[in-house]
Amino acid sequence: MAASNLAPDWLSYPRDINELRRVQWAAGVARTEDGELAVQGLRVSELARAYGTALFVLDEDDFRARAAGFRDAFDSAFAELCGGVDVYYAGKAFLSIEVARWVTEEGLRLDTCSGGELAVARRAGVPAANLSLHGNNKSAAEIGTALEMGLGRIVVDSQDELERIILIAGTQGAIANVMLRLTPGVHASTHEFIATAHEDQKFGLSMVPDATGSSPAAVAVARALEAAEVNLLGVHAHIGSQIFEAEGFEIAARTMLGFLGAIRDRHGVELPELDLGGGYGIAYTEADTPREPAELARAMAAVVDEEATVLGLAVPRISIEPGRAIAGPSTFTLYETGVRKTVQVEDGNGTLPRRYVSVDGGMSDNARPVLYEADYSAVLASRVTDAEPIMSRVVGKHCESGDIVVRDVYLPDDVAAGDLLAVPGTGAYCWALASNYNYLGRPAVIAIRGGVARVIIRRETEDDLLARDMGA
Repeated sequence: MAASNLAPDWLSYPRDINELRRVQWAAGVARTEDGELAVQGLRVSELARAYGTALFVLDEDDFRARAAGFRDAFDSAFAELCGGVDVYYAGKAFLSIEVARWVTEEGLRLDTCSGGELAVARRAGVPAANLSLHGNNKSAAEIGTALEMGLGRIVVDSQDELERIILIAGTQGAIANVMLRLTPGVHASTHEFIATAHEDQKFGLSMVPDATGSSPAAVAVARALEAAEVNLLGVHAHIGSQIFEAEGFEIAARTMLGFLGAIRDRHGVELPELDLGGGYGIAYTEADTPREPAELARAMAAVVDEEATVLGLAVPRISIEPGRAIAGPSTFTLYETGVRKTVQVEDGNGTLPRRYVSVDGGMSDNARPVLYEADYSAVLASRVTDAEPIMSRVVGKHCESGDIVVRDVYLPDDVAAGDLLAVPGTGAYCWALASNYNYLGRPAVIAIRGGVARVIIRRETEDDLLARDMGA
């Protein structure tokens, strides 16, 4: 066979259908001598028998190494400027009690965005001073809990929310540690729904002046500085997700530092902290070329140093919020294949074959393809083969035509029912977005450390699914 005209431009015809592209996989993943995929020596066939499929397989050692890598790279780059960096793991990517403990043990802080995520952090024993609470519409109960716990910071998303926090803090006799989330107007080259720094979206305080000559961001700063119930730590920006180049972060840093300079000039106060967010991209397919943390850190540190010098500002304490870049590559999803069929697709010059391979999961364990048109890769995991590659589409078992796990991938022509497929890069925003659509139970998550596997989130059962139904 030859390359298919159905393939997108970025997808090349494989020289070796059994090869693993290393940047897409956790460090502990490799093929055994007889060709089966294994994690730290544990074969996928053994994992499937022990824990079932679909299954999230997490290399804990890899996860910890990536967390430590961000900590060390940014601490080193910013050491002389501001004494280091506070790295907040973005729990929304993937969070469990164990994960919250891992990031704490690796010297990271934890960013949460709901009362439920705060509850996980509390159960894990994360120090309140190391916690952050995000969210564009925090409830009174969530704000009250954050204040009662003494959270290190609450990231304020709007003027309305600032007033709500002032009121609740006054009622509780507390002082809220606050960061103001701003929209710096930086265009990130990513999907519209995960670009978060432009004006026309729900997050953040606009920095654009209105008819009065002031901006919502400037008004919020003035209000926070005058309120006795608020300790204004600094400002925050998050420009989007799945970003590969440093330029967007550099532009955001210049914009935010300029705003800190304007605050100093107007109010005589130099705010001590600046959060530059997260959004660092990972490799889902061969088209993705992620940057190493050290490269990003050096570029950002140089810009912060230069801009602070020009403005005559002391460099604020910098914080960042990686989530996907830590959790994503550490995990793959293991599926068992079932039904397959080959269809003929018209391409203007005749028809071309496309193989559909169904697996025992789908949009209930990975909603990103249907939400964001996200692309993934897949490999035959249970064996190697000499079969020719065929243009394929991996689909789930749900009653939806959009239930696509991997839209375009070359798989061996001999993939058959009972084979195991592995989809890398599913550690972020897959289990976290999982649902019970069609009454499928959410998969288990197993973690492997030192060659030993254990369940950190158990598989949902039918009893779990029926437990909240009050019909009988």
